[in-house]
Amino acid sequence: MANKNIIKQKEEEVNALAEKMKNAKLILFTDYRGINVEDVTKLRKTLRDSKTEYKIIKNNISKRALEKCEITGLDTAVEGPTAVIISEEDYLEPAKAIYEYTKDHDFYKIKGGVIEGKVMTAEEIITLAKLPSRETLIGMLAGGLLGTISKFAVAIDQVRIQKEQTA
Repeated sequence: MANKNIIKQKEEEVNALAEKMKNAKLILFTDYRGINVEDVTKLRKTLRDSKTEYKIIKNNISKRALEKCEITGLDTAVEGPTAVIISEEDYLEPAKAIYEYTKDHDFYKIKGGVIEGKVMTAEEIITLAKLPSRETLIGMLAGGLLGTISKFAVAIDQVRIQKEQTA
C-alpha cells in the first residue's frame, strides 16, 4: 500500500493544478518527445515572457485535475509524454508561440487543450494560432475605418466645392 504522505502529496499536486486550470485562459497539452534541453529552455523563456507556465506533469495528476475541474474530452491528449502549458492572462500569444515552435520541430505536436473553458482539438488550436495578433487586427480595423472616413471627407469636400461653384 502506498505511503500516506505520498498520497497526501499527490492530492496536493492535483489540487494545485486544478486551481491553476480553473483560473486559466489557456491549457495546452503537447507531446514533447525528441525535444532537447536547449530547445525547451528557449521555449520556456518565450512562454515566460507571456506569463505562461510550461511543466512536465504526470498524466495521472493531469487527468485527476481535469476531472476535478469537470473538463472532459481530453483523454487522448493526456497520454504518452505530455507537457502542460497554462496561461492565466492570455491564450493567443502562448498558442502562437507553441504553434511556431511546432513548425520548426516536426516531432513536437499539440495534442489538444482548453481555451477559456472550451475544450478544443489540436486543429482548432492551430487555426486560432494562425490568426493575426490582436494588435495587428486592431491596426487593420483602424486602417479600414480611416480609409472610409478619408473617402467620406473627400466626398463632403467635393459637395462643398460644387455648391460654391453653382452659387
